[in-house]
Amino acid sequence: MGIFNDYDIRGVVPDDLDEAKSRRIGYQFARHVRGKTIVVGRDMRKHSERIASALVDGINDAGADVIRVGEVPTPVTYFAIGHLGADGGIAVTASHHPGRHNGFKLCREDAIPIGSKTGLAEIEEAYEADPGEPESVAERGGQSDVDVLDAYLEHVLAQAEIDRKLHVVVDAGNGMAGVTVPRIIERLPSVEMTPLFFEPDDSFPNHEPDPQRRGSLATLRAEVVERKADLGVAFDADADRIAFVDERGRRIASDLATALLAQWILVRHPDTPVIYDLRSSWVVPEEIRAHRGYPVRERVGHAYIRATMRDKQSYFAGEQSGHYYFRDNYYSDCADMAMLMVMSLMCREGKKLSALARPLSRYVHSGEISFRVDDQEEKILEIAREFAGAKIDYLDGITVSHPTWWFNVRMSATEPVLRLNMEARTLEGLEAGRDRVVSILGEPA
Repeated sequence: MGIFNDYDIRGVVPDDLDEAKSRRIGYQFARHVRGKTIVVGRDMRKHSERIASALVDGINDAGADVIRVGEVPTPVTYFAIGHLGADGGIAVTASHHPGRHNGFKLCREDAIPIGSKTGLAEIEEAYEADPGEPESVAERGGQSDVDVLDAYLEHVLAQAEIDRKLHVVVDAGNGMAGVTVPRIIERLPSVEMTPLFFEPDDSFPNHEPDPQRRGSLATLRAEVVERKADLGVAFDADADRIAFVDERGRRIASDLATALLAQWILVRHPDTPVIYDLRSSWVVPEEIRAHRGYPVRERVGHAYIRATMRDKQSYFAGEQSGHYYFRDNYYSDCADMAMLMVMSLMCREGKKLSALARPLSRYVHSGEISFRVDDQEEKILEIAREFAGAKIDYLDGITVSHPTWWFNVRMSATEPVLRLNMEARTLEGLEAGRDRVVSILGEPA
């Protein structure tokens, strides 16, 4: 696979991505958005500064000015694009991937994401067609440095209503959450924080920089229990995704967290749509309806989720991957807001996180299972033939639904695999359905 993906640009440095390629990407991006002012932020990887500098040079070559917001989490870059009224922006990050990787998350004005179907394919085509060093326009763009952190902190804290004592353990995963979270917590006098792995380190020495990976929450879970904390949270490397752990050290599934966050949002904005990805539990649409909202099912991927949010004027969306999106943050994902809203919900309800989540655990879910197969499209057709008597849709891969179970099999946007998510009313039903699908796809990867 190349460095251009469905949602972003990503590769190993310097094998796949270097300064020369970054400069070309910056040039073609600026030409595509036809903007005069572009925001650029970066994560803490050792090569991010030089990759970002080359990107900025390319943007300047195209005649656009650059506002550099420094070493910040990806949600801060999104905020800066909207807050500063820029014509677009780029976060220099490889998200939750290992330290040798880097890449770009691209947006146009108001932090509208650029994906393969909304401009990224055109940028790739122009990049491939012009492999030489960009030719600078007569009047190159300029550069300026702007600190937006105080404005961002004020912005996210406006979403919080935390009026009782809480103790939270925060795992920054040696990534970017260490920039914003301490500044947020120090503005909340009733909140005590135990920090874990706040030192930026792109070798990620303590665990993988992905809170969805099995085992990455082990230290957090143990620390929450040992310190008798009220909850634990873990961020990914660029701090746009978050995972929650209750006071007993048990992880709250991301779709159940979507249901909890929807409860908070719908009190403020009742009778509005909430977007959720099609991997989510039946619980999510059920809870949205129960709290005076309208559930809207969407395919996986931030470009699709955010586009539907704008179309439906939704205040909130959640993905199984731990991305939570807010209209009040330019329809972009913001893990800091998600953290504050879960804490606010705990205060409003006067309940522990386990008590809030317990009524939501009413079905059995497989978790996401990956399969490496040679002919992915043929396997999807084979599944359709095997389950021809059930309800089937093709919104994203194939979803097969039955009154007592459902499952989705979809192609990964970043890896050559098929991913299975299945849910049932009973464990026996889940195991039987999973065995039928595995007999078609083969053993999990």
